[in-house]
Amino acid sequence: MKLRLALLVAALPLVAAPALAGPGPAVDARAYLIQNGVTGEVLLGANERDRVPIASITKLMTVLVTLERARLDELVTVGLDAASVGESSIHLRPGEQLTVRDLVKAALIQSANDAAYALASHVGRGSVERFVSLMNERAAKAGLRDTHFARPDGLDSEGHYSSARDVTRLARIAMKLPEVREVVRERTEQIAGNRTLRTWNDLLATFPGLIGVKTGHTSQAGWSEVAAASTAGVTVYATLLGGPSRGARNADLAELLTWGLARYRHVAVVPTSRIYGWAKAPYGRRALSLVAPRRIVRIVRVDRPLVERVVLPTAVSLPVTRGQRLGEVRVYVGKRLVASSPLVATRTIARPGALGRSGWYARRTADRIWGWVS
Repeated sequence: MKLRLALLVAALPLVAAPALAGPGPAVDARAYLIQNGVTGEVLLGANERDRVPIASITKLMTVLVTLERARLDELVTVGLDAASVGESSIHLRPGEQLTVRDLVKAALIQSANDAAYALASHVGRGSVERFVSLMNERAAKAGLRDTHFARPDGLDSEGHYSSARDVTRLARIAMKLPEVREVVRERTEQIAGNRTLRTWNDLLATFPGLIGVKTGHTSQAGWSEVAAASTAGVTVYATLLGGPSRGARNADLAELLTWGLARYRHVAVVPTSRIYGWAKAPYGRRALSLVAPRRIVRIVRVDRPLVERVVLPTAVSLPVTRGQRLGEVRVYVGKRLVASSPLVATRTIARPGALGRSGWYARRTADRIWGWVS
């Protein structure tokens, strides 16, 4: 069976709409980044490796280190250092006991600095400095090359910085933990001490599909946030650092998330309605069409062409059974294989018996002779 190779560029359903083909949103911030939450593909960014203050986004690392080293039901005794931390807090009292679970919720939902310090002191066995060293060790392990921590709460401090690239990576790592995923999407929560936590993440109430993750604000860091949104099987992370105001940060992040999600579509990369090729059949039978046995849908970027590699026979030998595999189609984005499928016969063609084959050869011989003499 001889084979023919064909390379075909994906057709019209995969062409980006004109509205999606332009540049990304105009963003007023020191740095930003949009990234695919599954593949890590960077969709858009500016100054994403710049080292800048990140404020309370720091608490993602505080919680990550805590959850890797402590149980949720462990009791934490609040020390004087934690109770005396200022700015955003849940007003912890020295000697008070709360679970790790409640303090994690306070650190992530209400961005409580005293909760972050209480966790740091607990995991650091009484030493916040020891805990900060663990934070930096974890950052190095995660490949956060533009990050260094000086404290667990994120308040402005010399030598405390990260980048949009690293913050996004940190958020994606933290969101692998179910405890984090469940907490960062909550707008309010009740914890011990009759405390009601309220989120600083305004987008949870205004952006459809938002699943987290963490805001931050100080005088040096400006208004910052790493956000994640999911819709129709696509998850996109957008990080904005150093926005001029809370409202501007929210508006710009919403635009970044909308732009990122719009890069993707569900596309039937292998349809069943298409005939991928024809193979000649012997003994005067009609040519045999080849199709995919099942439809394959993938999420693909609208601004990236798909390329097909189709392998099919130029001719078949009989008999052929309907559904018999005779070829293959593979679909690529660049060098990455996104789908493959067999190509099968659309009908059964039986092999004629000895009498039928003899008759066909006789007719073909007669036709050739007639062609010579006419």
